[in-house]
Amino acid sequence: METSNILFALGLTLFAGLSTGIGSAIAFFAKKTNTKFLSTALGFSAGVMIYVSFTEIFPEALHLLEQGNARLPELTVVLAFFGGIALIFMIDMLIPNAENPHEMRSVEDMGGHKEKQLKRMGVMMALAIGIHNFPEGMATFASAMVSPEIAIPIAVAIAIHNIPEGIAVSVPIYYSTGSRSKAFWLSFSSGMAEPIGGLVGYFILMPFLSPFTLGLLMASVAGIMVFISVDELLPGAEKYGEHHYSISGFVAGMAVMAISLLLL
Repeated sequence: METSNILFALGLTLFAGLSTGIGSAIAFFAKKTNTKFLSTALGFSAGVMIYVSFTEIFPEALHLLEQGNARLPELTVVLAFFGGIALIFMIDMLIPNAENPHEMRSVEDMGGHKEKQLKRMGVMMALAIGIHNFPEGMATFASAMVSPEIAIPIAVAIAIHNIPEGIAVSVPIYYSTGSRSKAFWLSFSSGMAEPIGGLVGYFILMPFLSPFTLGLLMASVAGIMVFISVDELLPGAEKYGEHHYSISGFVAGMAVMAISLLLL
């Protein structure tokens, strides 16, 4: 693998992880959550992820498995796809609902909690998001190593969905401590699990990299992206109470992805 490819992949995961800081900034300076923006953004992110998973990542995974002389490439790609779903589902089930980053929160949600409860909520939320960001970082990194055209929209979509996660971490910490710096750095640290996940995944998989293992990884990435979309992004967009904005964002995400792929 060329060093430039590795640096590019790491840069994408870093970009996605840093977007939790945008959520922190929104939490600090917004008196009210912009539900229309977040619903549209989350819907857009889901549209990008689902479209690219089925039209680009899944076929690319099948192609790589065929190159790797898989005995039953069609069956293998399907099993790897659902394996990715199973992995992220198990991670999701291990995290209590109260600290689950998939439970969308707004700036207004933090009233009525005691300081101690808020601080615990923020710390646990940061840990939970860090755990979730780890496989997402691996997914972005692996995609970048195979195809930058696929990886860039994935990184953008993950970055968008990290914004409300940044809010979920920074608001309770800020309200409980009164410190913007503590809230920002804890939120920032949870986002850094993204590039760390990419690097760890790379070093673990590096000795085994081949068309076959990359095909398995890409199919798993497709499964992870689809699960995140249907379990987190679309329900999260709906929870903000802006149904038409979330659906419009979803369709726009697919359209933008389709046009960009046609132009590449």
